[in-house]
Order: sequence, then structure tokens, then C-alpha cells
Amino acid sequence: MAWSLRLHGVGNATAVELGSAMASIEHQGAPWLTIDCGAEGLTAFEAQYGRMPGAVFVTHAHLDHIAGLERLFIATWFDPDRRGRVRLYVPAPIVPLLQRRVGDYPNVLAEGGVNFWDAFQLVPVSEAFWHEGLRLEVFPVRHHWPDTAFGLRLRGSLVWSGDTRPIPEMLARHADDGELVAHDCALHGNPSHTGLDDLEREYPAALRQRMLLYHYAGQADAAAIAARGYDVARPGELRALAAPTAMQASA
Repeated sequence: MAWSLRLHGVGNATAVELGSAMASIEHQGAPWLTIDCGAEGLTAFEAQYGRMPGAVFVTHAHLDHIAGLERLFIATWFDPDRRGRVRLYVPAPIVPLLQRRVGDYPNVLAEGGVNFWDAFQLVPVSEAFWHEGLRLEVFPVRHHWPDTAFGLRLRGSLVWSGDTRPIPEMLARHADDGELVAHDCALHGNPSHTGLDDLEREYPAALRQRMLLYHYAGQADAAAIAARGYDVARPGELRALAAPTAMQASA
């Protein structure tokens, strides 16, 4: 498979056995861009590839999606070949939240002299960004508070909703090229997350047939969702993706 999606974790914040929701877009079997960096998800990433991520897109600043960043900092800072080269693509409104969550500890190393961001190449992003010659789209989703959570699109290949309530208006625009749509969905919704009834009310059948559902509460919920005819993501699973139709950088 030239392009694929590897699910490192698929569960919600309490479903530790499923891993925190996190995935990597692979190209030619290697991780190309990783989405989020949770604690359990980062462990699964390292077990899969034998190394740490080289590029991460952050959807939002809840700890089940970013708790692995401290460990990624340590692994990166103490590797001279990686220090300052690991890219963190962060939607611009999230940068101050991420700073308060993980970057603002007084001494990131006990001996001092190091800032959290020294280990990384921080790339604030808005509506789109370039990664290894391809343009990816970024769009706001509905999770807790406006402009605090974002989804990602690799046109023609993948849409990743991140944690969200239904966003039919966004997917009408950002999932119109046959992409696999990885979508937040539990058996029952709540004010921050999509439930199965929300999914069926808000999205047309043709779009639901392209969805891969993740961020559920446990194996029993996964079985119940699958019994309703939906495609449920499993930890460690590899899914083939169509080749991107995204804009390419000119040579």
C-alpha cells in the first residue's frame, strides 16, 4: 500500500485498554505524519516503528491527545540528530493552550538551560499547511469551545475529525473527494462528542458509509456500533488509503 492509516489508539479518555485516539498516515510503510500524541498512543507508535514520530499534527490540547509530548521532548532533546527537527504542526489558536498545558513548566530539565520548544520545530498553522510537498487542510470542529479543536484533511485520501460533535457543514466542504472519514463516535453522544444517533441524524447515508468510527468507550460499545452496520476502528489496525489528490508543491 502506497498510502495507509495506522491506528495507534482508538478509545476515549477513559478507555485505556484501547489506547488514546492517535494515528499515523503512512507512505510506503513508513510514518509520514502522525495525528496527536497521547501517552498510550505514543507507546504503540514506538512499538510499531521502533522510534519516535518525526512530524505530528495536534488536533487539540486535551491530555489524552498530548500527554505523550513530554516523553517526545525527552527523546528528541537527547538525540542530536533529531533535536530541533521534529515538526509540530499546531493550529494557531491552540498554541497558547499547548504552551500552558505542556510548555510552561519552570524547568523542563532539572539542570535548566532548556526550553520545551527547543526540541521541536513548532509550525503554527491556519487553514492549510505543507508537509513533504503536499498541502493539508485544517478546519475547526465542535469540541468544548470554539477555536480549541481542529480536524485534518489530506484531500482525496483521509479526513480526521478529531474530537467533535457532528460537523455536517465542515464535511460537506472538506470530505467531498471520496476520502476515508475517521470520525469521533461513541455509542451515546454527549455535549463534547458524537453519538450514534447524532451520526445518523446529521449525516447522509453515503457519507456514513465512508466513515471509520473511533473514540468509543470500550469493546462492548465497539461491538454494539458494529452490530448497527458501522465500520469501527481497532487499535493497531492498518487501513489502505487512496492516493492523495492534494495540491503538490512544484518541483
